[in-house]
Amino acid sequence: MVLLDVLANAMALIKNAEVRGHKQVVIWPISKLVGNVLRVMQKFGYVGEIEYIDDGRGGKFIVQLLGRINNCGVIKPRFPVKYKDIPKWEEKYLPARNIGILILSTSKGVMSHIEAKQLKIGGILLAYVY
Repeated sequence: MVLLDVLANAMALIKNAEVRGHKQVVIWPISKLVGNVLRVMQKFGYVGEIEYIDDGRGGKFIVQLLGRINNCGVIKPRFPVKYKDIPKWEEKYLPARNIGILILSTSKGVMSHIEAKQLKIGGILLAYVY
């Protein structure tokens, strides 16, 4: 099994577990980026507790699922987005106004498009969740 994108793998694991109605999912392999994206999802109530387990091989996350995710995934290629262009990307990836979040990597860290709009900064699109 060849894993080229750790974040895409994590989002696929979460989506598949949600579709099957599981209460939790083990995400492995992980990276700092995956941890930061999970924290943003947790902040907006899409996932519950996130537990890090150090298994001596890079670690894994155990994520509690709340059954609130209809769809999630990564955005490829990872487009750079200016602050003014965020609404255009919302229309493209989210189903309706005020439903779901886009996750961006900015100079101030990984955050949702809502926070990026408040701070008036752009970044690189990573993922969407709704």
